[in-house]
Amino acid sequence: MAEILKYVNIESNSFLTRENHTNNICRPKKTNPRGIPEAPFIEKVDDIVKDPENDFQPLMSQFQQRLQQYKYMELSKQQQLADLNIKIPDIEKNLEVIAQLKESAKDDAKDSDNDEDEEDGESGKNSELTINYELNDTLYSKATVDLKKLDSVCLWLGAEVMLEYKLDDAILLLKDRLEKSNGQRDIVEEDLEFLRENITTMEVNTARLYNWDVERRKKEKEAASAH
Repeated sequence: MAEILKYVNIESNSFLTRENHTNNICRPKKTNPRGIPEAPFIEKVDDIVKDPENDFQPLMSQFQQRLQQYKYMELSKQQQLADLNIKIPDIEKNLEVIAQLKESAKDDAKDSDNDEDEEDGESGKNSELTINYELNDTLYSKATVDLKKLDSVCLWLGAEVMLEYKLDDAILLLKDRLEKSNGQRDIVEEDLEFLRENITTMEVNTARLYNWDVERRKKEKEAASAH
């Protein structure tokens, strides 16, 4: 968001200081909900380039600058999406593990109180759960969990920040984070679609302006040769 706001401010200030009539062509008029400006669409180059010698190059520079800014924002959004696509499965995996631990502890408590059938009685004899846990990206170890004492888990909340939560509280926290992360992913995907559309628009604008100038110079050369 910071680069978007900076972009809009730079665009507004730079265009206001120019004196030719191409000032307002790329100046943001509409934005999406996150402040990304909508690209202008040039239908007829003749309508905006009144003085080719003075207007063409500044306008082409504005188009190219806007196109590069869109592409920069697209890369930033793609990185955000990649991060979320890693984060969301991790949250879902943590929720699944905690739910399984909670269910195992619940079953063990029932087995301890009631030994009604052979299967329950057998599971009641074993109140420990062996699990694999990650020490590093490629390093795992085994841990034995005492189901009789299992009532909380520790969650990493950020770099070097870990807090202990009751199982139910941990589930609520992770569900809230999952909901917010899914919402963020929807927004990022929406912004990416908006940026792709506007990148296409600016590429069309730039190509149209370039081709117009080539054709103009060709006609001027032919006219000069005729004389």
